Formats: sequence, structure tokens, C-alpha cells
Amino acid sequence: MILFITIMLFAKYLLLSFMVVQVQLFLHQLQSFLFVNINDTAKIQCSSKKQFLAGGITARWYRRREGEAPMLIKGCSDNQNASKVACILEGHNLTLAIYNAQRNDSGVYYCTNSYITLTFDNGSTLIVGDSYTTSSWVLTLAPSPHGLLSPGTADLACVVHGVSNLVQISWSISGDLQEQGLMRSLKAKDGSFLFINHISVPVDTWTSGKIFTCDVKFNSSGKSVKKIARYIQAPARECSLYIVPLAAGAGLLLLVVSLSLVWTLCPSTLGFQPRVSAPPASEEPQGGILYAHLDFDSRNRNGRTLQRPARGKRVKP
Repeated sequence: MILFITIMLFAKYLLLSFMVVQVQLFLHQLQSFLFVNINDTAKIQCSSKKQFLAGGITARWYRRREGEAPMLIKGCSDNQNASKVACILEGHNLTLAIYNAQRNDSGVYYCTNSYITLTFDNGSTLIVGDSYTTSSWVLTLAPSPHGLLSPGTADLACVVHGVSNLVQISWSISGDLQEQGLMRSLKAKDGSFLFINHISVPVDTWTSGKIFTCDVKFNSSGKSVKKIARYIQAPARECSLYIVPLAAGAGLLLLVVSLSLVWTLCPSTLGFQPRVSAPPASEEPQGGILYAHLDFDSRNRNGRTLQRPARGKRVKP
């Protein structure tokens, strides 16, 4: 008997789980991004293929801020905090209304109809106010011709620095809008955010010469900052960059060697006369007497040349 009751309870649990998942799969959020000004009313929609029944609404709204886990904001079956947030039922659509929206209301909102297992869709990103600051900048990062990270794909990134809140980042390839890339975020000590949006495309697409554009929106004005990236083909031979410096160096070395040889072998051709050394000693035999004439070139302190006759030595025959 106890075994039978246990099996029935388990079967009921499985059936309830199946029904919850089935209902949850029909919920969709069509708004990827929503910009509103401060103190305005934000309306985030969630739709279902089946019509919502009044009085039987079990949907819940969750909000996830950067670096935080999803938090329950509103259960549509209760009337708590109705002055700030409210669930509005309109046929197949369920709308979360956030009155007097402030910056801290920004985040990613999810609607779900599951009590047991929370399975979220992509959600809707709400951005309240302006995220742009004086230290904000946008930069695109693309692989070099020889720096592809993985075979067959090319990885590109769009970096948004120094923003105060969430931003919308989208990619387009030669004007064709692409799906949202993988987003990563980092919060600095001063409270500002750094966002990196990453996409992977086939190498053939990257090297085809198409223009990749990163489009960043900071507020509801409709204006955006665009940065482009494009494949630049590498030169056929990288050694060609060093040909001119090497040729110039070789020519200079050849010139130095040539001048050294001319200086050594033919100094007169360069306008220089070799130093005249003292004449060799002469030997003249005269009557058994040998005279040796030696000339010494010496200079005094004033630079004048002094000649001192050599002394001869008589030799007996």
C-alpha cells in the first residue's frame, strides 16, 4: 500500500512537471531591448500561444542585474507592490509595467510560468536613462592575417568601456543585421562597466572583404556609435619590408671597404702625400776610411727641424 501511494505521488509529480514545462515553453519575449527615460513607465511584454485566463495567471517576472542572480520581481497572481510594478493581461499578451522607472530598474527581465524548474528564455533587456559617460569609448578587435584563433572560424570582439549602465550591442556584416553575440561584462571599482561582445564567423566570410560593423546604443535617443572592422590581406612576402634597409647597409659597407683599400694602396689619389722617411745610410770607402752619413729628423719645441751631423768612425784597413 505504501509502495502504491509512493508510485502515484511520483507519477503525479512527473505529470505536473511535464505540464509546467509544456506551459512554460509557450511563453515568448519579443522585445530584446527596451530603452526608457528616467521617471517614465516601462512596459515589458510576454506572449503565449494560449490565451491567458483571468484569475488563473501563475506567471512570474524575474530580473537579473549584471553580476547578480535572477530575483523575483512580481508574481502576477498577487497584488503586492502594485504601485511600482503591475501585471497587465491582454488576451495572449502579459505585460509587466514598471512605473516611475529609475536607473536601478535596469536589467534583463524574464517571464516564466514554472514553479518547479526555472527555465528562462533570452529575456528582455531594460535600459533606463543614458549609459554614456565622459570616459566611454568603443573599440573593435579583429584577428590578424596570421592570428586566427581556431581553424575555420574568425573571432571578432566589440569592447565598450566606461559606461554607467547596460548598453545594446549589435553586429552587421555589410549592412545585414546579425544575431546578438556572446556578452561578457566586468564592473570596475568606480562602478563603471566594461562590456565585450564576441562573435565567430567562418574564415571565408571574414576574408571575403566584407565590412563588419559594431553598433552600440546607450540611450533612447536612437543615436549610436559605430565601429568597423575589415580583413586586410597580408603582403605576399614579409621579407620585402627589410630589403631596402639591408641593401642600404650593404652599399654603405662596400663603400667603407673601398675607401679603406684606396687609402692603403694609393693614398695620393685622395690628396694625401706619404711621409718621407730619412734616407738610408750611405757607405763611401775613401782611402781605407769608411764614412757613414746619417740624417736624423727631429723637431724642437717650436716645431722647427734640427739637423745634427752624424759622427764618423775611422776604421783601420
